[in-house]
Amino acid sequence: MGLMQKIVKNDAMKEDPPEIYGWRAFALACSACFGGLIFGVDTGAIGGVLRMPEFQDLYRLSPEYATDNQRANLSANIVSTLQAGCFLGALLAAHAADRFGRRPVLIWGAGGISLIGVILQAAASGHLAPMYIGRFVSGFGTGFASMVNPLYVAENAPRAIRGGLTGIYQLFIVFGIFLAYWINYGCIQHISGQARFLIPLVFQAIPPLLLMISMWLCNESPRHLAKQDRWEEAMSVLSTIRALPPTHPYVANEFAAIKASIEEENLLLDGTTWWSLQREMWAIPANRRRAIISILLMFFQQMTGTNAINYYAPMIFNSLGVRGESNELFATGIYGLVKLIAVIVFLIFVADSLGRRRSLIWTGIAMAGMMLYIAIFIRVTQPDPNSEEDVSAAGYVALICIFLFASLFQFGWGPVCWIYVSEIATTRLRATNVSYAAATQWLFNFVVSRAVPPMLVNLGVGGFGTYIFFAGWCVVMVVFCWFFIPETKGLSLESMNELFGMTEPLRAKDNEAASVDNGSRSDRKEISETPTVAQVDQAETPGNNTRAM
Repeated sequence: MGLMQKIVKNDAMKEDPPEIYGWRAFALACSACFGGLIFGVDTGAIGGVLRMPEFQDLYRLSPEYATDNQRANLSANIVSTLQAGCFLGALLAAHAADRFGRRPVLIWGAGGISLIGVILQAAASGHLAPMYIGRFVSGFGTGFASMVNPLYVAENAPRAIRGGLTGIYQLFIVFGIFLAYWINYGCIQHISGQARFLIPLVFQAIPPLLLMISMWLCNESPRHLAKQDRWEEAMSVLSTIRALPPTHPYVANEFAAIKASIEEENLLLDGTTWWSLQREMWAIPANRRRAIISILLMFFQQMTGTNAINYYAPMIFNSLGVRGESNELFATGIYGLVKLIAVIVFLIFVADSLGRRRSLIWTGIAMAGMMLYIAIFIRVTQPDPNSEEDVSAAGYVALICIFLFASLFQFGWGPVCWIYVSEIATTRLRATNVSYAAATQWLFNFVVSRAVPPMLVNLGVGGFGTYIFFAGWCVVMVVFCWFFIPETKGLSLESMNELFGMTEPLRAKDNEAASVDNGSRSDRKEISETPTVAQVDQAETPGNNTRAM
């Protein structure tokens, strides 16, 4: 515990009892985040598989079967079908997580469905239709995982280390990418025939199996249990994961805060139908602001260009002057290693110490610089993909920029977006908020993965315009964070309402109810027992909406 206190610098770490930072907190987070491993392994595997001659011959992707544009489009279709499934899965996951619980959705929705998709991909045997269907089904399961993973971890984590624990989701994504990159490299070096690409495809089955087994041993989220009026179970689970008795003041206070938060939200707006939740999210300024921030953060995350590199790293390294399949995949493996080291350093030393806002701003500025240099290098030197010349000195700097970009992304826009969107919403709206954010992430992940191969072919010499495009977006997202992102480091989930100005409608409701009880109805319109959304809007003070969107 002494070591953790030295590493994590926030007020909550100083105030809260050390017992709550035991092995259970980390075991729960790691178990759920096998869902991130599902996405990471697929992301890392598919780019290398698409470059393998055996796969290209079987699926008619080699130069003798198609032009460069046709090959780029077919590769983009294979990659992006997964994102289409992810988008749909993330949208439907909120309703499933609220109705059936976080734990069952992770076991059967994320793990089970992803496993079926992997089987279909491995059995496609040169037929595009089952390959597309398999990747769509895998994506559907991955979409469930992307929405429920951060939600489940945030609802179980102690507040002082919530950022680090939620960020484990990003760690597992990056670890999956790292594993898949090196499996691809090993297959290129030591395996021949169709087994060369089948091994990476079949390896995708391991993460969903690990997710299903590990989550079977875990508890349900205490906040979800409380939301379902299962208060005794919620208290029991909370006591267990905090490693403290139910009578301990810390557990009692946290449970009371959860109960008060849910009761206040229910008082403000009764009903939990889909339509009532949508009205609550979009008609109340404090909730609307949080929803828009969550959606835009995930949009900007994809506009950094990170998944352009993740999916097509071998192709991009080739465009920078790296020659030969083996060298391309080796450079890709180093890229994965750099990402892994960076995210580990972030989670240990930065996530709950530096803060969310500063991480996003400074990494955004630096990533824009990296992308701009790569664009200038490609435009000026115009490296020939078919040349046998070694990488130039300027080319090595461009490669270093790729690796620095990967590190910077892991220090900001990779893990921080997932941390932020999973912690800022109200208890009633948390699942819906994360669902919309995750769906946005997958929608623009799909757009980027589908657009990048044609962009690299058509946007100037060597596709240098692609990097200028992403550099411009990095600048835009820095401006957005500067003006619209408040800091949440060290705050409890229940205190987010105050940060985003949700307390004024609650106070207004309490005052109105008290006035009715006292019979003081003069000089005032009669109010109903439950206020309408419009009344809540009127109750919010202008001072709390200086940044409302």
